[in-house]
Order: sequence, then C-alpha cells, then structure tokens
Amino acid sequence: MTLEEAKQPRITTAQSRELGAELKAARRSAGLRGTRVAAELDWSTAKLSKLEKGWRGTSEWEIGVLLGKCGTDKPTRDRIMRLMREHHTGHFLRSHSDDSADGLLSLTLHERLAVSLTCYEPMGIPALLQSEDYARALLFSATHPPVTVEPAVRRRMDRQGVLSGDHVNGFAFYIHETALHLWVGDRATMSGQAERLVHLSTHPRLTLRVIPMSAGNHPALQHASTVLTFRNGLKPLAYGQSDVNTAFMEDGQAIKSHLAKHAALSSLALDSTESRRVFTEWANEYDRPNDDLRAS
Repeated sequence: MTLEEAKQPRITTAQSRELGAELKAARRSAGLRGTRVAAELDWSTAKLSKLEKGWRGTSEWEIGVLLGKCGTDKPTRDRIMRLMREHHTGHFLRSHSDDSADGLLSLTLHERLAVSLTCYEPMGIPALLQSEDYARALLFSATHPPVTVEPAVRRRMDRQGVLSGDHVNGFAFYIHETALHLWVGDRATMSGQAERLVHLSTHPRLTLRVIPMSAGNHPALQHASTVLTFRNGLKPLAYGQSDVNTAFMEDGQAIKSHLAKHAALSSLALDSTESRRVFTEWANEYDRPNDDLRAS
C-alpha cells in the first residue's frame, strides 16, 4: 500500500456505495477484469476493490482515469461524475426516471445488502409484496405509457428476489387495512394479492402485520417509511418516496426519528397471527363471485 493510499479515509456511505456500484458496472460493461484494470492503472487490486465497494475515498482525477480506461460513454460518465461531486450531508435525493423507484440503483443495491428491512405503506401494498397483476394494474396509468408497463413490472418482480436472500435476518412490513379495501385492478387481481399476502405471512423470515382501521389517525400513520440495516458496521439507511423521487437518509437524527415511528407502528399493529387471519378473510371475500365489494 502506498503512502497516498494509506492516507485515504476508510469510510463508506450510501452515496459512496452507489458510486462504487456504478464504477463496477462500467468496468463490467467494458468487459474488463478487475486485475487487468488495476495492473494497467498501476493500482493494487485491493484499491480497485475497495473503490467499487464504496469503502475508499478517491479523487475526481482517478475516477476520470478509470472511466477512460473503461471507455465509458458520455451519459454514463456524466452521471458518475455527478455522484463523485455530490456532497455527503446524510440526506440525498434520487429522481424516478420511469414513474417508479424500482430502477434506482441506490435502492436495489441497499435492499440486496440489507439484513433487515422494516417498511410501512399507508395506502397500498408495499412493492416487495405485490403480486404481478397488482403491480401491473398499479403501474398502468396515464403517466406510465402502456409500452413501459411490462418492463416496469419485470423490474419490480426482479426486485422482490431480495425476499429469498440467505443474508436476510428479517424483513417486516406494516400494511394499513386501508390497502386491503382499496381496489387495484379487478376482483381477480385483489383476490390474488390477498392470497399472496396469506402465503407470504407464513414465510419464516418475513413478518407481515396489519394496522387496523381502529388505530385511528395516529401521527405515525401519515407517511410511508422504510429502514434498512446492514452488517459490517454500516450505518442504517432510511428512505421515503413520493411520486417522482426517493429521499434517502442515514444521519443519526433521521434514523432515530424513523425508528421511533416504527416503534409506534408496532404498538398499533395486530400481531402476525391476527394479521394472517385478516389477509385470509379478505382473500375469501374477494374470491366470492356474487357480491360487489366496491359498494361496501
């Protein structure tokens, strides 16, 4: 290790990990092995590895050299350099390019890294729990042209692969009962979604809990919230979404606020057994052919 490398700060943030993932993708897109790139740049393989994992500080000049070696196209190069120049404040915003968050690198990267995830959605079924038909009906809208719906559905389904990861200690989801009342798609869509929730509620690494209508208008119920935790001393990461962007937070005060919110949600929610009973009741209701639940 050179003296210059030794002086580089060994820190990692959500933003630096996103930058590292972009650099790794650029190298792989160029068909270059890490050992070859490191040798041709006169870097150690450890230096390149740490950079691609977001564990190593570096300079804008070094990033430029690496991208030049990879022959990265201008749009990708510009995107990576914007990430490089972004200040770390404990908060950062990512815009949705296709009316959903499923394609955000920082989101999918950290969901794959997470050992625990706690998610609350006030008005709908969380994306990681949605059936394919429910996701399709939800994504189909005037602002989401039909030609883009199927690729968006596939991204969402691919994203759900994190639920079966061996690294997962426990993913917990709070689902407001309102989401079970609100129609998305047709009766078959809602029936299939309710049945999926029944099935997922038996998963040994997932916890699904319903917040009943009787919980009232508690302040913790107003906004969606997700918190992810990681191994290796990485800081927790929280995020909240709007229609057009996702706000990521990892500063201590923000995490403390989200955790307090989740503690309140836990106190309001039914336990897992009662929640499974609610999902089963709704699956049965939506499976009944001769009544109109929309009128109830």
